[in-house]
Amino acid sequence: MAKTFPFEVHTPYRLFYSAAVEAVVITLADGEIGIYADHSFFTAPVITGIVKIREKDGRWFSAFTTEGILEVKSHKTVLMVDAAEWPREIDRERALAAKQKAEEFLKTAMFKFETETARATIRRAEYRLKVYGLEGNGKNPRQGI
Repeated sequence: MAKTFPFEVHTPYRLFYSAAVEAVVITLADGEIGIYADHSFFTAPVITGIVKIREKDGRWFSAFTTEGILEVKSHKTVLMVDAAEWPREIDRERALAAKQKAEEFLKTAMFKFETETARATIRRAEYRLKVYGLEGNGKNPRQGI
């Protein structure tokens, strides 16, 4: 069994996840990083994507997360994001509709802030759909979280 460390994921609305884990893989603004026990301390921005968590039983779980901040500290690692969702929490139809609407809007967008907003919406929808598909079409075996 690998060494573990405390890992938490917070959103403005809830403590999304809290457990001792073996590893966390997440996408920072400058690329993907793996965090293990005794990792050097740092704080960095994260972008919308997938957080992969390896629990102490060796199983990997994935969740969708939006932008936020990752803090690796001596006593725990904390991910603070605007939103986080397990595959079973993702509304596939809503994600597809949001993606389609943003793609249509992007065709007529005239200003930089409009195109950036539309692209961010598309990115969130695509990652939601990807996470939804990772766990057997939204049926995540983690029912207790």
